[in-house]
Amino acid sequence: MKPIKSTTIFSCTKCGAQYPKWQGRCLECGSWGTLVEEASKVSAAKNLKPGKLADKPLNLKDVEILDQERLKTGSEEIDRVLGGGIVKGSLILIGGDPGVGKSTLALQIINHVPNCLYVSGEESASQVKMRAERLKTNLDKLHFLPQTDIETVIASIRETKPAMVIIDSIQTMNYAELPGGLGSANQLSACTSLLLEAAKATNIPILIIGHVTKDGFVAGPKALEHLVDAVLYLERDDQNFYQILRSVKNRFGATGEIGLFEMTTIGFREIKNPAEIFLSGHDDNSSGKATTAVLEGSRTFLAEIQALVNKTAFGYPQRRATGFDLNRLQMLIAVLAKTAKINLGNHDVYLNIAGGLKIKDPAADLAVCLAIASAFLDIPVGTKTLALGEIGLSGEVRSASQTEIRLKEAKKLGFNKIIMPPGKNKTASSEAVLVKNLAEAIKLLK
Repeated sequence: MKPIKSTTIFSCTKCGAQYPKWQGRCLECGSWGTLVEEASKVSAAKNLKPGKLADKPLNLKDVEILDQERLKTGSEEIDRVLGGGIVKGSLILIGGDPGVGKSTLALQIINHVPNCLYVSGEESASQVKMRAERLKTNLDKLHFLPQTDIETVIASIRETKPAMVIIDSIQTMNYAELPGGLGSANQLSACTSLLLEAAKATNIPILIIGHVTKDGFVAGPKALEHLVDAVLYLERDDQNFYQILRSVKNRFGATGEIGLFEMTTIGFREIKNPAEIFLSGHDDNSSGKATTAVLEGSRTFLAEIQALVNKTAFGYPQRRATGFDLNRLQMLIAVLAKTAKINLGNHDVYLNIAGGLKIKDPAADLAVCLAIASAFLDIPVGTKTLALGEIGLSGEVRSASQTEIRLKEAKKLGFNKIIMPPGKNKTASSEAVLVKNLAEAIKLLK
């Protein structure tokens, strides 16, 4: 048998894609200058040993489904994002930019789970203790392991049998038998695969932290999402007022769920009432404002749309949007001009979502159009008026999904006028003002 041949590959440090030769641009993620040379051991298929015994497949009819016991984190926001808590034996990835608060969030979770093992390749024991004391973490429940060798970490997990393990961060872990530097795509994939095997074998949940960088110098969590059971991203809003924990993958719950937090001197504080952020100062009955209800996962947020329309000082009018898709804004402006006769060809239009929320829900289209029309006509929409509906290219207003949930949240906050399209929903009651197209909705302002 011929010896295993060592060859050279080039891996993208941003997305993990591999190529047989160097090239300037990664064809997968489109990044320039991110390919680095790595050594890889490759054996030919003819070197495989013949006569390998086949494994007997299982009949799913005979498989017993075990109850998935979940560990509570002590935070309703985190538990909601995870689908009810941390499932034992699961591998969870928390990603985010450096300094966003991933380690702080992990230490707050530890405070509610006894007998946890914190593995760090970045900080010393004194540094972690200093942070834990600032967050008022119960140190009796926390055990610290300063280690970067992944085999030693897994051996320690099997021996100590903690209730939960935190790996901070996966970029610092190293597998000695595999070539490549720390943070390379090969090292990340190998270390994560070993941790996944250990989590399933010991039934111990493992939470790994991964950094995401804008320049792509380190292979980020995007290359690991297919290996883990759940992927959570911790993000900042545009104004850095609060953090959003977002679920993009969850084998034990729904994706798209989000949790809201505010960073304080003693860690994260849950924001259980998002209206205090997104509707702050909403009682000001001025023009250029409209309120809508958007869905993020199973959660409903009432968001305030703010618009400013001003005569342009240049030949080409400006279009700017914060928290809303600019291309969709331009489309809605064209629909306003075509169907509602509101010509903004010589006006600048600025759109903002209050509180830094980013909206992708098409149900906000009607509120965006009403906010722009209100700013243009200088007529207020009303502080207790909610606009709900998707706008088509011909100006028709279409029903939003899960209207009942949205209306229930609006009613809870005292909204007594709902501008929405007619549909099969019977929950609109007398509070609804039904409109078929955008022109009818604009007439309500005049």
